[in-house]
Amino acid sequence: MDSVKILVIDDEARMRKLVKDFLAAKGFIVLEAENGEEGVDIFTSDKNIKLILLDVMMPKMNGFETLQVIREYSNVPVIMLTARSEE
Repeated sequence: MDSVKILVIDDEARMRKLVKDFLAAKGFIVLEAENGEEGVDIFTSDKNIKLILLDVMMPKMNGFETLQVIREYSNVPVIMLTARSEE
């Protein structure tokens, strides 16, 4: 069985590393993007991504804008990551 491929989109390198290390130890394949534009490029070029972990607050293209673009192509599950305290 192939490992599940997860895309982590976050502008914080330490957060990407933390998430990647945890998921890789569980057997997942983890791809990383440091902003929304890069994340969209990776997602559209790799049709095997099964889940996206997406930061909300990023420069260039925030998480909501990134999700809007991704939804034009796919209904892949997305988990939004944020340090914000409001819903």
